[in-house]
This record gives sequence, structure tokens and C-alpha cells, in this order.
Amino acid sequence: MGNDGGSIPTRRELVKEAARDLSTTQVKEIQTEQQEHYWSTCALSHQPLSLPVVSDALGTLYNKDAVIDYLLSAGQEDKQDLQARGEAFKDRLRSLRDVVEVKFQVQDGDEKRSTTKQTWVCPVTGKALGPSVKAAYVVSCGHALSESAIKEMGGESCLQCNEPYMADNIIPILPTSQTEKDRLEQRIQKLKEQGLTHSLKKGLGVRQKEEEEYEYRRSNSGRRRPQSTAREAGIQTRKQHQEPRHCRLNSQSPRRTGGAKQETEARRQ
Repeated sequence: MGNDGGSIPTRRELVKEAARDLSTTQVKEIQTEQQEHYWSTCALSHQPLSLPVVSDALGTLYNKDAVIDYLLSAGQEDKQDLQARGEAFKDRLRSLRDVVEVKFQVQDGDEKRSTTKQTWVCPVTGKALGPSVKAAYVVSCGHALSESAIKEMGGESCLQCNEPYMADNIIPILPTSQTEKDRLEQRIQKLKEQGLTHSLKKGLGVRQKEEEEYEYRRSNSGRRRPQSTAREAGIQTRKQHQEPRHCRLNSQSPRRTGGAKQETEARRQ
């Protein structure tokens, strides 16, 4: 251990590769792998994505049939089983009103191929939409475009169908930046305050309350007033029109006095 010309190794020297932070290149590679997975796999069923495809308020992609199956079986499965099926359990899938069907344009020549092998392209630029090209869709119509086409063309209507929209209703597909995710979270909160869902339709709770209020008003519009209420109302009406007692005595006293004088005169005669 000493006096032999050697040295005592430290712990750092014994470890071949010390733990270190990932480089920017490695982080991008991991993000690209994740994006490739999410662009090709349903986040709910973990099956390959195939048209029709829908998206929630945070830009996550699902197979439409998987969402329908989930909504139909939501009350039959255990919570742990549901949470094990994907990442779509953040209070974002309550009904089909919480998703929008994304209308992807299929690349020419891929129409006859299987839906899981089709290439989706931007109808304006012709670029393939995926991990390497950022894309977004319009909530009001569902058309998917590249973000570069939306920014360059600008305007307040869809470049595919001229459907008007607001800038807040442009949803990035599978966003990666925290800024975009925060904006989508704020949009969700605003829609909740307005009683709207992601598809800009009224939530089931709001619609149910309106229907109940409408039925209540309609059922009570032709209803007759209860007898007790009518009786009380009649008594109050008579009381309002009834004269005070002293007024009735004053009004009746002259008549009584006049009648007595006439009787006295008649007896004298």
C-alpha cells in the first residue's frame, strides 16, 4: 500500500465513466425518437396510427376508434387499468367533444397503401408531416398544415377550405417546446371558464343544465296555481279592497239617522 512506487486510486478513478449531463445532440436524438413514436403510434391503444385520427387539446394523436372504445369502457375498467393504457388520462377525454378529427392529406400514390403506411403531407408546401416538420391543425375544420405554411401565408382563414379561425385555435401537433404547451394549457382553462370543450362545442355539463332548465320552464309554464295559493291570493285581494271599519260606520250612519227621522214623523202623523 505504500513505499512501492504505486498510488492509492480514488473513487473517481475507479469509475470508468462519471455521470454527466446529456449533450444537446443527445437530447435532440431522444426527442426525435419520441416524436417518431408518437407520430406513428396511438397514445391510447399503442397501436399504429391509421385514419381517421383525432387530437386532443394538447395536440396528442389517437386513433378515433380507440377513443370511442375508451369512452364506452371508461366506466367498466379499473382506474389502474385505464392509466396503464396510455398518457391520455389528464382529464382530457370525457367525450368526443374533447377531440377534433385531424384531416391529413395523403401523399399522391399512397391512397391504395395501408393506412398505417401512408405518408401525410402539407397541402400547401407538399412536405411530409412528421418529426422533422412541425405541423398544426385548425380546430374549426381540422385541416393539418405545416407551421411554416401557416406563418408565411398568415390570414384568418384555413388555406385549404377558407374556414375562418382565431389564432388561439391553431393547435400544434405533438408540441415539444414548453412555451407551446403552456399556451395550450391556458387555452384549456379559458374554454372551461366559457363552458366550451376543445372542439368549441358546449360541454356536456353545461348542455345538461340548459336542457334541465328548459324542461323545468316548459313544464311550469301551463301549470295551474295551487288552491292554497289561490285562496291566499283571493283573501289578500279582498283585504286590499275592503274599507276600514270606521269608514264603513261613517258612511252608514247618515243613512241610519235619516231612516229613524222618517219613522218618527210617520208615527206622529
